Amino acid sequence: MTGKLLITLVVLATLAGCARVSESRFNPFNWFGRSERVRTVAVDPGTGVPQLNLVAQITQLRVEKAPGGAIVRATGLPPRQGYWDGELVLLGAEDGVLSYQFAIKPPPGQTRVSTPQSREVVIGMFLSNQNLEGVRQIRVSAAQNALAVRR
Repeated sequence: MTGKLLITLVVLATLAGCARVSESRFNPFNWFGRSERVRTVAVDPGTGVPQLNLVAQITQLRVEKAPGGAIVRATGLPPRQGYWDGELVLLGAEDGVLSYQFAIKPPPGQTRVSTPQSREVVIGMFLSNQNLEGVRQIRVSAAQNALAVRR
């Protein structure tokens, strides 16, 4: 009887600890955390950074752990259909913050607006562990908003 009670208590204590694992750094889904809205930063034309066609807004930003680094995945919403060839353009790395802009090429002609789901553009890029060393935050800017994820 004592053995069964001891095993039951150990199992219950282990299961109770699982609630904390979901919020810990040991959980790979929490490696960078959830994205949050941050203030957009205007790029001064005199800085030498090329003026890009930015996606109108970013709807989702995720950083997923991968062997040897992480994959940064951003979902953007252009104003109409037909936008293509999106990329994350590095603006700079300063004080542990990697800053990117979500650049995208416009369609060659007039296109429909349609639904938001039909306009979404998803892009991703791989960052090695060496690139992520010392990085606490990854920030991606669009024309109307910006999102950031923190470690």
